[in-house]
Order: sequence, then structure tokens, then C-alpha cells
Amino acid sequence: MPMPEESHQTEYKQSWQDSHLRCICAFANSEGGMLWLGKDNAGAVVGLKNAAKLLEDLPNKIRDQLGLMPEIKLLHENGTAYIVVLVAPSTVPISLRGSYYWRSGSVTQELKGTALTDFLLRKSGQSWDGLIVKRATLDDIDEEAIRRFQQDAKQAGRLPDFSQLAVADVLRKLRLLTDEGLTNAAVVLFAKDPRQFYPNLFVKIGRFGDSVVEMYFQEECEGSLIRLLPDVIEMLEKKFLIKPVRFEGIQRIEELEYPVPALREMLLNALVHRDYLGSMIQIKVMNNRLSVWNAGTLPYPMTLAKLLDSHESIPRNPLIADVCYKAGYIDSWGRGVEKIASACQQAGLSEPVFVERTGGVAVELFKQTAESSEKSSEKSSEKSSEKSSEKIIAILRDNPAISAKSIATQLDLTPRAIEKQLAKLKNEQKIKRVGSARGGYWQVNEL
Repeated sequence: MPMPEESHQTEYKQSWQDSHLRCICAFANSEGGMLWLGKDNAGAVVGLKNAAKLLEDLPNKIRDQLGLMPEIKLLHENGTAYIVVLVAPSTVPISLRGSYYWRSGSVTQELKGTALTDFLLRKSGQSWDGLIVKRATLDDIDEEAIRRFQQDAKQAGRLPDFSQLAVADVLRKLRLLTDEGLTNAAVVLFAKDPRQFYPNLFVKIGRFGDSVVEMYFQEECEGSLIRLLPDVIEMLEKKFLIKPVRFEGIQRIEELEYPVPALREMLLNALVHRDYLGSMIQIKVMNNRLSVWNAGTLPYPMTLAKLLDSHESIPRNPLIADVCYKAGYIDSWGRGVEKIASACQQAGLSEPVFVERTGGVAVELFKQTAESSEKSSEKSSEKSSEKSSEKIIAILRDNPAISAKSIATQLDLTPRAIEKQLAKLKNEQKIKRVGSARGGYWQVNEL
């Protein structure tokens, strides 16, 4: 019976090293997992010379370093001893010498920056948008923004009519005001001047030529989320985007070069899911494309591959997302990406591109049709392919027995794309397959 491949819950090691404590820490901080000792990268038993001693030492070592008491089993196969460490998911954050680790695919990663903050808050049952802003008072809340939200929510049919309620009561019903004060979500959604609390709460829009080197002009839109949504769309329409003219019979029709539903969904995704402690939202309008970038990596366990596939809604800021849902701005099913893609398809544009860069996530729309975009992006695809090939070779050097599926997980690509790359590298004689497809390994040819 073939062993399961290394994954977010499975790790194989031929021997014990104290550095493997990071893997156990990562399992505990994510969904739990199994650390196998005495197995090679393919899951085949190679044995442990010191299995009995490890069985005695590991419980104390893991307890002292991590505060965990995992189940540890000594097993045998054809007289060869090996060990499995069964790690249960922890309800509290687990650290190793002050550092926190988690599993991303089959890789153990150290959590830093925003990812660490989000993780610690999530483990404590909190989110950033639910934290109290000590300096904020009801005088900082824009009553007009509250009323606009109420109108939108009533029209969406997702809230009863409570137009007669005072501002404070509305905020309490939305869980944005507690006995301790106003939350970050209240400031983001409804503050008169959110930037006095968080300076980067604004949207920067720039008009460029063929590249960001050619800067023509820029504008900034600021205010609460409720105000930013219509204001940014209006700014794009009036100053940054072209309205090509076409005729249907004698009727003159002017439509934006990019579909408004896609632009609106992109902006909403950025406003709802951004890291509000990071940089401002940035919109770049170039001759051939438009991109919207917002700070913050994708929330665990979301990846770009999962984002582009059917997925559940995993909001970074659940209170902000809930208010936007009640107002009818978004739905609660994680369909934002599908809506953007659908709007582009209806407008005859190529599919949107999603990329992670500079500590954030960008969505890009292209003016070309799907056919012309494919032709114009051949050179770019070649460069991307070269970079992927270099990464694959580096992975194969470190782990010759790794599967295409596991490589795909690490690089956030599809298994099919990895298989094509492996075939290309093999034809170029940069790598060689030794042994069978299941039990063999890859050899990197150093040219």
C-alpha cells in the first residue's frame, strides 16, 4: 500500500534532529499532523538505529520546548523500527524559542509580520477589526455614512428598517460598539476622518504609460469605506479611464474600457480584505492594463491556487465583511473572484490575473481580448516559465523524491503545470528520472 505524500499534515524524516521541533510546532498551530521518523522522502521505511532511545527522550524534549504532549508510537516493518509522532491541533498558539511556525502545503514556515498578528488574534478568537480603538468616540462617526449604509441595507433586504435608531444603537446592533468603545471596524467603515487613527486608510490612483516609469498624474481618495467605494469608482470614471464610443444602429453607446462590475468587485475585495496596518490601496492605470493592490497576504489556509478555484469565504476582517454583506455590497460565499472573471468575460476581456507581491495581493485586468492577450503575453510567459524552472530545480536538489503534486503546492501552481515543466527540464537534460515513477527520484544534472 503506497504511503501518502508529504502534505500539510504529513512529514517524513530519516532521522531525528532538534530542528524537527519546528515541524511539530507548525502541526500544532495548524491542523495537526504526523511526523514520521525513519522514513525517506517517499514514505519508505529506512529504520532508526536509536529508536528505543528516541522513544524515551522525545516526550520530554517536546514537552520542555513546546509545552506539548503528543502521542509517540514505536512501530516495526519487517523487523525495522521507526517512529510516528502524532500531533493534535492546539487551541492556543505554540512557539519554539519565541518563534511561531505553521504548515503551508508540505512546507514549514515561520510566521512573521501581519501573518503572525493575524494568527495570534485568530487563536485568541479575535480579529483586528474587532479590537477597540481607545481614542475613538461617537463624535468621530460620520452620521451621513451611517444613514447611507442603512438605505443600502434596506434596499438589499438584509436588515430590518431601523432608520429611527440613534447612531450608537445602530453601531451596537452591528457589533461595532461595545461597552469598551468603538472597534477598528467602526473606524474603517464610518469614521469622518479614518486617517487620524490609521494614516494609510486611503486609496492612491496613478495614471501611467506603458510602465510605472512613465508617471502622468495621480490622485488620492480618502474617507470611510462607505464613502470610498462610490468616490473611487467616480474618480476612475471621470479622470482615469476612457469611454470608447460605439453605435448600435443610431444609438450612441459609451462604456468604460473596463467593466464597472469588475472594478467595483476588485475595490470591494481590497477594502474588505486588506491589512489596515499596512500600506494604502494602490490602483495603477496603464495603457494596456489596470491593477488594484492591497496590503496583506492571503489569510490561512487560502492560496492563489485555491483563490482561483471554487472556495469558501475566509474574511480577514469578519466584522467589516459582515457590514458590507448586510449593505448588499458583497455576498458571503467567496464568489468575488468569480464575479470579476465573469464581468471580464462578458466584456470580451481576458481573464483577470491574481498575483502576490510586495506583501500584498494584486488583481490585474487587461484591455486585450483573450486571443490578443495570449499572443502579447508569450514573452512574459517564457520569463515566468524560466523562473519556475529555476525554483523547481532548487526544490529537486533539496528533495529528489518529491512529487509533482508537492512541488505544485510549494510553488502555488497546478500539478499539470509542474508536470509540463518537469517534462521540459527532462528534454533539456537538466534533470533525469532515476527509477520508477512511484518509487524513484529526480537527479539534477549540473551543467
